Amino acid sequence: MPTIAPFRALRYDLKHVGNLSNVICPPYDVIGADLQNQLYKLHPANFVRLELNRDEPGDGEGNNRYTRAAKFLKNWRSEGVLYEEPQPAVYVYHQTFQSEGRSHTRRGFMVRCRLEPFGEGRIYPHEETLSGPKQDRLLLTRACRANLSQIFGLFPDEQNAAQNLLEAATQSVTPVEGTDHLEVVHRMWAVSDPATITQLIGLMADKPLFIADGHHRYETACNYRDELAASGKLTPEHAANYVLMTCVGMSDPGLLVLPTHRLFRGLRAMDSRGLVETLGQHFSTRIVGEGADLAPTVWDEIEAGGDQGTIGFFTGQDERWVLAKVTDAGRQTMAEIAPEHSADWRGLGVSLLHRLVVETLLGAGELPKPKYVHSVEEVVENLEEGDVAERDSTGVMGQAGRFELAALVMPATVEHIRRISQHGERMPAKSTYFYPKLIGGLVVNPLE
Repeated sequence: MPTIAPFRALRYDLKHVGNLSNVICPPYDVIGADLQNQLYKLHPANFVRLELNRDEPGDGEGNNRYTRAAKFLKNWRSEGVLYEEPQPAVYVYHQTFQSEGRSHTRRGFMVRCRLEPFGEGRIYPHEETLSGPKQDRLLLTRACRANLSQIFGLFPDEQNAAQNLLEAATQSVTPVEGTDHLEVVHRMWAVSDPATITQLIGLMADKPLFIADGHHRYETACNYRDELAASGKLTPEHAANYVLMTCVGMSDPGLLVLPTHRLFRGLRAMDSRGLVETLGQHFSTRIVGEGADLAPTVWDEIEAGGDQGTIGFFTGQDERWVLAKVTDAGRQTMAEIAPEHSADWRGLGVSLLHRLVVETLLGAGELPKPKYVHSVEEVVENLEEGDVAERDSTGVMGQAGRFELAALVMPATVEHIRRISQHGERMPAKSTYFYPKLIGGLVVNPLE
């Protein structure tokens, strides 16, 4: 595994802010306008002012959301709202949450992790990145000179030895605790004992690390480091050689991967029989029934089978569900249209959906980005609320109106991430959704 190290985090002083629940916030990529406003109102020192400061009228080069974030960070440090730990530490991090009526606790720990360019070491990505978010995060990093939110890294540890070491070190220690807007409880303990940290570094030394979430932030950290190197400001032990990372063992019992279902607009009108004909010999199909509210039944059958090659389709024209399972002929076609990818990649449900069904069989490679949702309840809600709108002269729906097609698709597993990443490949966007998101505001990693 790449080098990990303790660090002196910036943390909220609870004597200044009171309840930690009032100042934590999720990462930038899941904060919509409504939640942003809600967090702004929650507390004048809510972390959203750093993580995703809002645009203001009159913004320009010298005064914008990035410069405002940097000013808040500087002021909060000088006012004592944020303080720097007196000694380097590793931070044990638990998230307790509900899913399908059960309570889960995901356990990990926060460290500095030495940066390695993808493809040159033992840090592996699994999803593609986009230029826009990387530029946004780079501007914020330049302004604040800090890692504000964490990369989510997975590592193999069948016996959970690394986490168990830290759990033993914190048994008699009271954590700081906060609850977020989704009722996820976040707890954190600082471990500064040098012997424990040295033992942890030894346990992690030979392990690969797989990026579960935060690809844009990781690549941004590499870009920021390279900028400092080009300017002559980077020394071998400069903090910018590292990035803030939460490490979670792949065998942790609280590790949960949720599906990301798709709802499509922009397709020509299609009923279930038309879809079955289009899928042809590539899928064995069965029309399950009618009505958006049948989604939970369809999903239960897909989930029980546990087969990446089984997809549930909803056709908007006749509001019917089709259960489709890829055939040998479908797999052969997939191999022909995606020869640059491994069999592991081609077997993913999201790969079959986008490359084989949408792009090839439906011939709709230029569709607008689908709407992504994580629960069947959200699927039902969106399908039932979609209003029928007029089509243009070509018969194509616009961005408003009914979803012409929905797809229930299995999530990639942790083992898929391991295998596909080690092939040097990246999965299609939104192949995984690790719930819950890591929270911002527990620690800041200064890069000065």
